[in-house]
Amino acid sequence: MTIRHIKIFAALCACGCNTTKAAESLHMTQPAVSLAIREMEQYYGTPLFDRIGRRLVLTQAGEQFLRYAHSITGLFDDMEKELRNWDSAGVLRVGASITIGAQFLPSYIQAFSAAHPAVTVKAQVKPSEGLESDLLANRLDLALLEGAPHLSCLHTEEYMDDRLVAIAAVDSPLSQKQSLSAEEFCRQPLLLRERGSDTREEFERVMNAAGLSAEPLWEASSTTALVNAAIAGLGIAVLPYRMVVGPLERGLITTIQVEGLCFSRRFRIVYHRDKLLTPLMQDFIELCRNYEMDFPLPRYNGLY
Repeated sequence: MTIRHIKIFAALCACGCNTTKAAESLHMTQPAVSLAIREMEQYYGTPLFDRIGRRLVLTQAGEQFLRYAHSITGLFDDMEKELRNWDSAGVLRVGASITIGAQFLPSYIQAFSAAHPAVTVKAQVKPSEGLESDLLANRLDLALLEGAPHLSCLHTEEYMDDRLVAIAAVDSPLSQKQSLSAEEFCRQPLLLRERGSDTREEFERVMNAAGLSAEPLWEASSTTALVNAAIAGLGIAVLPYRMVVGPLERGLITTIQVEGLCFSRRFRIVYHRDKLLTPLMQDFIELCRNYEMDFPLPRYNGLY
């Protein structure tokens, strides 16, 4: 069994178990790909694919092997990149979920680049599910998430406090009240982030824990759209506080307190458990850990 066999197997899975596409991506012949797979199955004494008609479908053993393959090829690629570029400038691949990517990642990278001017930082900002897939496939070195990762193979470290707040227009009748009961809150027209986002998951986690449910009037992947809807008096938006500090300070919106509900959470630094932490990764992680102390968030309305 060689790293070549493992890379062929991973490429075949990445191409939808299509040997023709895998052969093209690897610049090999189709029979050579098929032979490598047969050699692997003979070596382990178990089928990695079921042959259903003319299609290949991963067996349970194949699915387990694919998880190992991602980890092994990721470590091998890291070794190649690290040793072949030992004396030259490095590359750090960082991902961030939407709130962190919009609010903090530019400042993180700016501060990191000032300390490491020869290093290229490649960044991706996307929903957490996509970032977890990229970490699994070693397309990212580390990621910054607003919620807990779903994959057990990922190491996570909490590093910064955050919370969601309910906001409404300053001239809304709701702004005259000191607080809303949870039941009254659920009856309001709610403006929420889309399902699958970290913000929506945190909202639903808190609501479920309180035995409550609410159907949103609006769903959007854009924080700006929800803030503007709240300013227009269309309902109550529930968003990360750090994303609405500007509109709050300009008096465009006001916060609404909801009795018995606390939408607190922690930002997380996440990377694969088998990932070798390079000095560059360690420096970036340390910067994130200390960022809130070095660049504190302005206080507003007693919330922070």
